[in-house]
Amino acid sequence: MIAARFLPAATVFVILCGAARAQTAVQLAPPSIQRAADGLVTLKGENVLYTLDGTDPLAKSNPYLAPISLPAGGTVNARAFSEDRKTMSEVAKAVFEPLPGQKTLPNTVVPVTQDRSWPQYDWKKRHELTSAAVKRAKPQILFIGDSITHFFGGEQFDSYALRGQQTWGEFYAPRNAGNLGFGWDKTENVLWRLQHGAIDGIAPKLVVMMIGTNNTGNCSAPDIAAGIEAIVLELEKRLPQSQILLLGIFPRGEKPNPAREKIAEINGIISRLDGTHHVTFLDIGAKFLTPDGLITKDIMPDFLHPNEKGYRIWAEAIEPTVKKLMGE
Repeated sequence: MIAARFLPAATVFVILCGAARAQTAVQLAPPSIQRAADGLVTLKGENVLYTLDGTDPLAKSNPYLAPISLPAGGTVNARAFSEDRKTMSEVAKAVFEPLPGQKTLPNTVVPVTQDRSWPQYDWKKRHELTSAAVKRAKPQILFIGDSITHFFGGEQFDSYALRGQQTWGEFYAPRNAGNLGFGWDKTENVLWRLQHGAIDGIAPKLVVMMIGTNNTGNCSAPDIAAGIEAIVLELEKRLPQSQILLLGIFPRGEKPNPAREKIAEINGIISRLDGTHHVTFLDIGAKFLTPDGLITKDIMPDFLHPNEKGYRIWAEAIEPTVKKLMGE
């Protein structure tokens, strides 16, 4: 069954896509989708998950937690889910054109939530807990990133093992450090967190930031670099007194590979931010490689995430720069 209904002028159209699937639950009404004149998209429904990449929402899709900013247009697919996410509605779809004066943007700079690790941990819950912890502790050093940062150390908020706690305790706990690394985060997810309370009410001396490796699978190097720059600008706006230590994305994969080539291209682009927007750029990726360009399991067991030895290499490599930026 395909049905369509037209919404107010700011909304182009909505389509309800209902394939006759056994797992589709007709008793759950599809969400409604509306865009206001300022480009904010509101979804109304029960436990709504959505996507902006054209795919149908599934149990690990993005939870709707706040209006979605889409002045530059885009496609929103949304479904209502039961609490356990085993039952779902048909798909509601809306396609929006850019508002006057706006141009289409890469998804790397459009803030969005994620739940790619659900149900191992709840991304929304982690956001709430870490935001509250940061506001309470008012850290002087704040680490921001994805799982590579998440697993480093600090407070435990979920079931993921923290692999660098000894190093964290030695280098960063005495400096009152906070960890805003989230497993599976991409640039657009970090942007969403920064715009929704993650760093409210704090003024760290230093932000240590590394993000982008999770974008490398399906985004171009320039688009990923644009997402990283958007985060830098967001940090500058919200934490105007903080210095930013922007790290080059670490190499990944046991041997040289196309992903590493893309990472090198990204790092080359974002290195141009050095000396602007309170940014100091530092690429320590070579510290994790043998002379032959290999990553070994004794540093990164899965050739991506460091272990305790790998995290010590990280901490020691940035320590001179950290001391300088902290004014120690």
